[in-house]
Amino acid sequence: MLILLLCTMAMPKYRDKRIYIAATALILAANLGANYYFYLNGDYTAVFYVDLAMLLVIAIVMKPLFSDSVMQWCFSYITMINIYAAIVFLSYYFRAVLPDPEYGNTLLRFLLFAAVILAFRRWVSALYRRVLDNWPVYILPATALLLCFLGHFFGGDIQQMLTDNGSPLFLLTLLGLSIYVAIVHSLKTITAQYRMREHHLVIAAERQYLQLATTGMAARLQLMETAALQNSRAAHDRRHFNHVLQGLLERGQTAEATALLRSEDRPAPELARVFCENPVVNAAVSHYAGLAEQAGIRTEISLEVPAELKVDALALSMVVSNLMENALQACTRLPEGQTPYLRFIARNAGRLLLEIENSCSADTALDDAGQPVVRREGHGIGSRSVAAFAKTHDAELLYRVENGSFRVRLLI
Repeated sequence: MLILLLCTMAMPKYRDKRIYIAATALILAANLGANYYFYLNGDYTAVFYVDLAMLLVIAIVMKPLFSDSVMQWCFSYITMINIYAAIVFLSYYFRAVLPDPEYGNTLLRFLLFAAVILAFRRWVSALYRRVLDNWPVYILPATALLLCFLGHFFGGDIQQMLTDNGSPLFLLTLLGLSIYVAIVHSLKTITAQYRMREHHLVIAAERQYLQLATTGMAARLQLMETAALQNSRAAHDRRHFNHVLQGLLERGQTAEATALLRSEDRPAPELARVFCENPVVNAAVSHYAGLAEQAGIRTEISLEVPAELKVDALALSMVVSNLMENALQACTRLPEGQTPYLRFIARNAGRLLLEIENSCSADTALDDAGQPVVRREGHGIGSRSVAAFAKTHDAELLYRVENGSFRVRLLI
């Protein structure tokens, strides 16, 4: 039951259950063989010490079969021993209510272990994984509880110790239960608060993008109005030009007519570029590409973003806006002599791959989680919004800083 409990708390490394069954069988055989003599002689103190030694063997032998880190494994191991000590005491304390105390002791242990394992599997498993990820915060109370339990079990005959310390052990068991309930509840509350904060960041990013889209649309409407006015003036000037050209040709002044035509041979104004088929993403890219051109930043943009996406186009456009805005800000903060550039490539082959690369300063770095380090107050909201998008859509997000270049890849 201890090994089954440990398999429930820790993360198995192998899918083949026969490996864990074989390891359990070997440990069980060794434990029964070591305890057989002491059980026959009724030396339950020696049985207890042999079981403690067997727990150390379990900690060493079973660790390679699980993918948890060393400290995560230690936390699970300490929790397992705390549960073991509490169940040993409770089974001894309540055994008298059953007809045969010795077999009642075994039955109570089986029922208590089964209840704990089922509770872990049904209600606690997901939250406990988060506890393991935050083990530095919670390992101190768990270790203190273990020391309190061991202090009551050592120092004499085990049966006498359990009998004399019934009330303190019962209160210690309640304290241990309250400690682990508080740990799980606190982490559940913290997780809910973190999700709420992520939700607020997404809402703020959406509001920011909508404001940006509104501003961009107003600028485009103004541009269209200006273009219509220019076309009207051009049409009016074209009529005068045609009249002058007609007069020159009627008088046979072909040289003057040719010179006039050459003077009007100007290139047509460049039309707005279409970077991809998706209109929402294209609008965001067009806006920041225009800002990059105004800032003198060399750009290379090649996008294969289809019109129909498996994710929300507005959410993706916000991600693109945040990434391109961060890239532009990094380019504007470059030291003298470093050439700013921005390269944005998107490829669609079943999954959509976005890659943005830009020049960056020498102090650009990533933290332990692989996220860009925020060095100024009020910055970093865009990166958190991108991380929230990646987590929501199960996308792969990877940042890399190398040789004065900052690169981010997003696989959706």
